[in-house]
Amino acid sequence: MSENENGQPPLPEPELEKPSRWLPSLVWLIPLLAALIGLTLVVRTVLEQGPTVTVSFRSADGLEPGKTKVKYKDVDIGLVKTITLAPDLTKVLVRIDMSKEAKRFTATDTRFWVVKPRIGASGVSGLNTLLSGSYIGVDAGKSEETTHEFTGLEKPPQVTRDEKGTSYLLHGESLGSVDVGSPIFYRRIQVGQVTGFDLDEKGRGVKVSVFVAAPYDQYVGKNTRWWHASGVDVRLDSSGFKVNTQSVAALLVGGIAFESVSGQKPSAPAAGGSEFALAADQASALREPDGVAVTTVLYFDQSLRGLSAGAPVDFRGIVLGEVRSVGVEFDPVKKNFRMPVTVDMYPARLGRNFAQTIGNNEDRSVGTQVLERMVGRGLRGQLRTGNLLTGQLYVALDFFPNAPPAKIDGSQEVVELPTVPNSLDELQTQISSIARKLDKVPFEDIGKNLRDTLKSADVLMKRLDSQVVPELKDTLAAARKTFHEADELLKKDSPAQSDLRQALQQVTQTMQSLDALADYLERHPEALIRGKVDKKGDPK
Repeated sequence: MSENENGQPPLPEPELEKPSRWLPSLVWLIPLLAALIGLTLVVRTVLEQGPTVTVSFRSADGLEPGKTKVKYKDVDIGLVKTITLAPDLTKVLVRIDMSKEAKRFTATDTRFWVVKPRIGASGVSGLNTLLSGSYIGVDAGKSEETTHEFTGLEKPPQVTRDEKGTSYLLHGESLGSVDVGSPIFYRRIQVGQVTGFDLDEKGRGVKVSVFVAAPYDQYVGKNTRWWHASGVDVRLDSSGFKVNTQSVAALLVGGIAFESVSGQKPSAPAAGGSEFALAADQASALREPDGVAVTTVLYFDQSLRGLSAGAPVDFRGIVLGEVRSVGVEFDPVKKNFRMPVTVDMYPARLGRNFAQTIGNNEDRSVGTQVLERMVGRGLRGQLRTGNLLTGQLYVALDFFPNAPPAKIDGSQEVVELPTVPNSLDELQTQISSIARKLDKVPFEDIGKNLRDTLKSADVLMKRLDSQVVPELKDTLAAARKTFHEADELLKKDSPAQSDLRQALQQVTQTMQSLDALADYLERHPEALIRGKVDKKGDPK
């Protein structure tokens, strides 16, 4: 140990205190707290984050990433994050982040569509997007299966799954003026709408999907009839002029109506998805079912101008069917053209007894035999004029007992019915026959003889004027003179008339004397014996 300057030993150095246990500084608490908060937010975000789905559309018109929202009943349930093109460039893929409450919207039957201003059969929709912009609408599905890829609808669905009611399927020959959104009427009250349409499997008709809202779906039963209520139904019959339509909306966008056959509420409503026939009008819908159509062909040897597809086939005022097609066909045997008319007839329209007589559609031989007997009795087809103003024709079936004999070939798939010309053609034939007979009349020779006769008559008239007429004048003058003399003779004051009266008086006196002499001789017959009479007539 060294000494200090004073020679004294140095003082011992104080011992340092050992530090206590280390404590973190408050500065480090801030980042730790921030990290903890961030982790909490991340966990919360993950826990609250809904599913992510991808919806494909034909175009991204009106959609913007980060701005376009997904709404259900005007409640935000998602947001468009990205919009990309599909690999085949035929569509766009819209990635949507859904909220936690939107897990039900991953069902396979969920539907997405873009809501924007539209004008359709059901009216104008989406006007509120003019200011707020387009958004994606969604209809929750009910399937238990889930998916994250969907194909969006190009048009909004007419009916969402939360609406109460029943859907049905109609089968018709044509769509007419009906479109998606067209109204459904029951007793002229709008009770539903058309939700879709498509061709049937064979392409022979259309399928129309309709929705009837509750509580009106209770009026749809198994025997309910459906028909097109589009446009105006104009009829002119014995009762007068009738115009029938459902509403102004039906005139513009078409419509469909339904009613039960009895006109009353059915005992039990039809099940959802039931299928019905769609008729062209109310009269066709409410009559008895036509059954299976029988296709036949008729050949005519006359012009078919005025006959078109859809023209009626009439049997004594009853419409049995309609014309399917009109054509032309060359006959290689007769070397001329024939005009085939193919028609669809419904034998059930002739009554239940006739339908039972011909049997069902499978037993074709019975129906053919009945048809053969009817043809043997004179059943023929004939073209007749249905409208004199338009010249429209229709096919009439009737019995013509004087028609030439004919037979049908029942082995053919399409039976051919014999025909007869109509009355107008018969009249034209008669006129042609008269014209041919008139052509044989020698009008030139008759005209020549007539000219010769007129010349002879002219010569005779000249002779009468030059020769006979003067003699006739002299004869008339002599006759007039004779009549004048006779008139003078017969006058009361004429001398001849006086002499004639005196002569008649003398004759009267003489006749009186003769009567007295006859009386005397009858009383004195002896005077005749002696024969002597004096000059005075007395006997001597």
